[in-house]
Amino acid sequence: MKIDKKSAALGAATAAVVLIAAYGAWPSGEQPAEGSAPRPAKTEKGNGSAGNAPGGALSVSAAAQSIDLSPQEFEKFNVEPVGERDFKIQREAVGNIDFNQEMSVQVFAPFSGRIISLFAKAGDDVQKGATLFTIDNPDLLEAESKLISAAGTLNVTTRARERARQLYEVQGVSQKDLDQAVADQQAAEGALRAARDALRIFGKTDAEMDRVVAERKVDSVLAVHSPITGRITARNAAPGLFVQPGSTPAPYTVADVSTMWMLANVAETDFPLLQLGQEVAVDVKAYPGRLFRGQIVNIGASVDPNTRRLLVRSEVRDPKHELRPGMFATFQIRTGRIARSPAVPLSGVVREGDGTMTVWVNTEARRLVRRSVKVGLQQDGLQQILDGLKPGERVATEDALFLSNAFTAASR
Repeated sequence: MKIDKKSAALGAATAAVVLIAAYGAWPSGEQPAEGSAPRPAKTEKGNGSAGNAPGGALSVSAAAQSIDLSPQEFEKFNVEPVGERDFKIQREAVGNIDFNQEMSVQVFAPFSGRIISLFAKAGDDVQKGATLFTIDNPDLLEAESKLISAAGTLNVTTRARERARQLYEVQGVSQKDLDQAVADQQAAEGALRAARDALRIFGKTDAEMDRVVAERKVDSVLAVHSPITGRITARNAAPGLFVQPGSTPAPYTVADVSTMWMLANVAETDFPLLQLGQEVAVDVKAYPGRLFRGQIVNIGASVDPNTRRLLVRSEVRDPKHELRPGMFATFQIRTGRIARSPAVPLSGVVREGDGTMTVWVNTEARRLVRRSVKVGLQQDGLQQILDGLKPGERVATEDALFLSNAFTAASR
């Protein structure tokens, strides 16, 4: 069959396009002569070149599934021995961080009154016993007045008893008068104890009560203190607001943030693998590369019929108070023994068009042979190899996808 020059030129141009797609551009900017076969060019990767064939091209053997590299290119693909790595058999689920509601306390005013001053705002860290707010309480004023009165009465009856005892010794008073003085003094002691106990209900200390008695000064201002050490998670108080015991919303809410909750929605198929007390690792997107440790404290009693998932609650340790409610997190839990297997960096494994996974193995000199492998887990930037590769074999650990693309283009 006779082929004219135009057809031959068209065929040569088509072949050139294929080689350019595989290897890059014509070497040194040269162009092929019209009607001549294209010459393979150097393939650029970084500042180096690939290929030990004439013109610097990769030497490809489709039958042997191999590629021969130049010394410079061989170094750039970072060919290293395959090592072994421990892979954790674990499950993952997404969720979010929340306060530990079991360690969250609503702080109410113990008595009715109007708020005078506020001493903490939302987000503040407070110690146990720190004053959160003060209220004006008339009942406190009355209780302090009774304390002063009871203390004065006890002082009078004590002196009267002492005088009666002295007079009785010289027969200046009768036994009846002495007994009455003793009874009055004992009654005054009881009234004083009752007055002090009443003030303890308001949170007054013995030192504060002694000061009230000594100064004969009453104060209707009642301080409300934090019952725990933690963080103010909500504040609904304002000066002048009238509050009373049990009124909602509570003026303040304080939460212990040394531990937080991780709420994860776990697939029902993973339910048999979970148990209370199981150790978990929580990966929070706000802190990449870090894991927070905790354990499962509650497993949901029912499965959501729409999502086919159940809620799992874990208690996560947060000693530095870095976690915040609403943060997106990933729940990781070990469900099996650690498996030790050959491992290859993710950049050294290629998913081919037919779905098979391949690596490029260094068999001799600077030759790389494509080999199919069976893969498993991916952890810490490494791919678990279940079959097809042994520890110690040398593989290309970088840009394996480039090798596969070049091989496929050159084999057409």
